[in-house]
Amino acid sequence: MQLRAKACVPGVAALLAALLTGCSGASGIGDESDDSKPGGSGSSNAPAEPGKYRTLPEPCGEVDEDTLDAMLPGIPEIEDVEQREKAYEGTPTVTYDTDRRVGCNWKVESTGASHHLLVDFERVVSYDGTVSDDARAAEVYATKLRDAGLSRPSGSPTVSGDEDKGEEEGTGKDKGDGKGGASPAGDKPQGGKNARADDDKGSRKGSDKDAKGSDEEPDGAADASESAAPPPGLEPRTLPDLGDEAFLDDALTTAASASRHRTVTVVFRTSNVIVTIEYDEQPGRRTDVPDSKEMQDKAQELADMLAGEFNE
Repeated sequence: MQLRAKACVPGVAALLAALLTGCSGASGIGDESDDSKPGGSGSSNAPAEPGKYRTLPEPCGEVDEDTLDAMLPGIPEIEDVEQREKAYEGTPTVTYDTDRRVGCNWKVESTGASHHLLVDFERVVSYDGTVSDDARAAEVYATKLRDAGLSRPSGSPTVSGDEDKGEEEGTGKDKGDGKGGASPAGDKPQGGKNARADDDKGSRKGSDKDAKGSDEEPDGAADASESAAPPPGLEPRTLPDLGDEAFLDDALTTAASASRHRTVTVVFRTSNVIVTIEYDEQPGRRTDVPDSKEMQDKAQELADMLAGEFNE
């Protein structure tokens, strides 16, 4: 019996040593996993930084009444006080996650035209531990830029290699006109071949009416033809000094059978938030053409104001 007891003592000691070693090893792994993200391995690969913005403001409350009066002239024309206040409030857009995306719409009829304004805030979050929220937001912005038929100014820094690959794929898709950088915006009737073709149709109709003795329509058609494309300097373009990066798009619909309407879009990125402003005007008369410079100025003023609010 004594010999058997002595033989068990070394076995118990070995078992205790193994248990202590296993406990200390498990504790070390747990400490590393607390600070690591998928794709990272402790301090050797620190996770990418989160974005600057963790929440979004309420867009319907970010546009003041003076700005709405200027962009939506139909609001001051509303005589009923309650209806006017309701028009100022706007209508929130339907989103599934208000922490990630929110928006607000205003649509008002005025004397001779209708106006529509959309303000949209999108907070971009990267679920890749090696890609920051800012870098992912820059990729989303780059997609919107390509959709507008634009590209970043030469020499501007890119955030990631994936973004450069995306831009190359985006320009490679458009082969219709034989140019490597063909614009997706070519589908939009904004001062290009489509606009000129529609204006030619309008001019021919005007000439026919003139032959029948009417001298009113040709003048209107001629004015519309001259205003189809934005004047030099007002073409779709990137905008400096607005957020981290920004661009403006100007699209004029010129269908001969309907009234012409213009949509000015300003998009800018500030850190991991992308702000989109869409401003639309549709005149009551088919021959009237919304003023490009006036609409662009108003949209840019609103964008500057919103960018300032995010920087505070």
